[in-house]
Amino acid sequence: MPDLDYLAYLEEFLTDARKEKFLKVLSQRTNHFTVAIEDVFQLHNTSAVMRSCEVFGIQQLNVVEEKFGKSIDKEIAMGAQKWVDVNRFESISDCIQDLKAKNYRIIATTPHENDCLLDDFDITQPAALFFGTERDGLSQEVLDQADGFLKIPMRGFTESLNISVSAAIIIQNLMSRLHHSDLNWQLKEEEILQKRIDWARNTIKDIKRIEARYFAERKG
Repeated sequence: MPDLDYLAYLEEFLTDARKEKFLKVLSQRTNHFTVAIEDVFQLHNTSAVMRSCEVFGIQQLNVVEEKFGKSIDKEIAMGAQKWVDVNRFESISDCIQDLKAKNYRIIATTPHENDCLLDDFDITQPAALFFGTERDGLSQEVLDQADGFLKIPMRGFTESLNISVSAAIIIQNLMSRLHHSDLNWQLKEEEILQKRIDWARNTIKDIKRIEARYFAERKG
C-alpha cells in the first residue's frame, strides 16, 4: 500500500489546480491495455508511441531493446516520459513472459491469415499490443507466441504505415471503445495512489532535498 503520509507531504508542494489535474487524468488512465514495441530502430518512433500512450490514456509502455540500446527522445515525447511507466526488457522472451504472467493476451499488430480488423477486435479482455520494427515488422517469436492478430483496414496501394502512426490509430480506436463500454477498465485505487506519488515526485523541483527532509523528520 502506498505511503499516504508521504503522499500528503509531497502534495503540500503542489497547487490545488495541479492536484485536481492529476486526479482528472488518472480517472482516464488504464492498465487494461498495454503497448509493447520491439527493437524499434528509429528513436523518434519510440518516443512518438510513448506520446500516443500518454495522450490516449495507456499507462504502461513496454520497450524491448534486444538489438538497439535506446533512450527516450524527450523532444519528441514532449514530457510524456514523466507520466507513462516505461518497462524495459533486454529480450522479447522476457517481455512476453512478464506480460503473460500479468494475464495479458499477446496481440501482434500485423497482417496475418487469422487477423482481426481493428473495429472487430474484442476489447473485453486485457491485451498487450505489440508493434515491430519499421523495416522487418515483428519477430517470429512474437508471431509464434501471439494469442491474436490485429490489423488496420487499408484501402490504398500502400500496405503498411509507420509504427508511430499505426500505434496512434490503434490506441485511439481501442481506448475510445473502452471509454464507451461498461467494462471496469480504470486504474485500481492503490494504483492511483502510487501514480499520485510518482507524478508528484516528477513535478516537484529539488525533489531529492525535499525527500531527504521528509525521511529525516520521520527518523527523528
